[in-house]
Amino acid sequence: MATSAAAALSFPTPRALPSPLQPRRRRRAEPPACTHSERGVTFDPGSAFYRSDSAAGRDLAVLAATLHRRAADTPAPFLCLDAMCGCGVRALRYLAQVGADFVWANDASEALRPVIVGNLSRFERAPDRRWAVSHLDATRLLSERYLRREYFDVIDVDSFGGDAAYIRAALLALRIGGLLYLTSTDWRSARGYGSRSNYGFICHCKSCGQSRTFGFHELGQITCDCADKIVGTRVSVVDPDSITVVGPLWTGPLHDTTFLTKMLSLATEWGWANTIENGISLEKLLDTMIEESDSRLPPGYIRLDEIASRAKVNSPPLGTLINSLRKEGYAACRSHIGANAIKTNCPIECCLEVAQEIRNLR
Repeated sequence: MATSAAAALSFPTPRALPSPLQPRRRRRAEPPACTHSERGVTFDPGSAFYRSDSAAGRDLAVLAATLHRRAADTPAPFLCLDAMCGCGVRALRYLAQVGADFVWANDASEALRPVIVGNLSRFERAPDRRWAVSHLDATRLLSERYLRREYFDVIDVDSFGGDAAYIRAALLALRIGGLLYLTSTDWRSARGYGSRSNYGFICHCKSCGQSRTFGFHELGQITCDCADKIVGTRVSVVDPDSITVVGPLWTGPLHDTTFLTKMLSLATEWGWANTIENGISLEKLLDTMIEESDSRLPPGYIRLDEIASRAKVNSPPLGTLINSLRKEGYAACRSHIGANAIKTNCPIECCLEVAQEIRNLR
């Protein structure tokens, strides 16, 4: 599919994108009627796939990109690339809220061109056009940018399904020290890509409910401790089919506490933290993610209904369970992924005992 761009690129600096990217100028399209708004930025999703529930993810992208821009401390243009832009709302927010000097909005579907161009046309532009639109496969686009030595400060890949297939190309097109923002609809996230010292495998035992992490050197030796326990006068035997192993994947800390704290401060500065949009409070979300940054916490989470089922009690109040686990010396917090789940380094057996004690006290 041929490249189709909506705007000419022109920067009076050494970081200017080269002439092959400069298409012929087209007559400016009139912006369509505004039907949606995110944090004051109006747009029309048109026929593009759009989920208002994902607005919080776009809020976090804007906060992260803004912090990255402030930290750059350079007069050079700040360039962003949205590899799968849909209706263009992310690209529009990078322009309007992050203050990007230039944004490249790409979507494989050329049918969305009028929608994307119409939305980006809402943004007041200087004499030099500050955005471009193309319709290429994301991997091809990113690879071509690398081959032409066109590097971006922020690359955003919001993929349908997994995002791992695009990471290599995205890293190649990313400026050294740049920000790569990945989101996906697939649980097989690429979180922590590139940090080999924190790669490993996660084992979950369906028999007892315990999860553990294993390194590469332990492959072939993965088992569960419940197989060695003596029940009455016999040794417990675990069905090999009850053990599930996934990986390799990231097993290190889930977030960076310092960066999240700065994001929360910025959200407060902008008046976003205490407002609720689409049922989500950024302050509550970021607070939870900061708690999840505790390096003692293992990957994954435990649902309260699983704890209640295994302990043969009614589900304990989530806050009460967390406080009780902390009193026992364990790390514990809510999960930002599951509303009715906790993250803890407490072994499942002890967790069940704490849940039973809570119910006995009530």
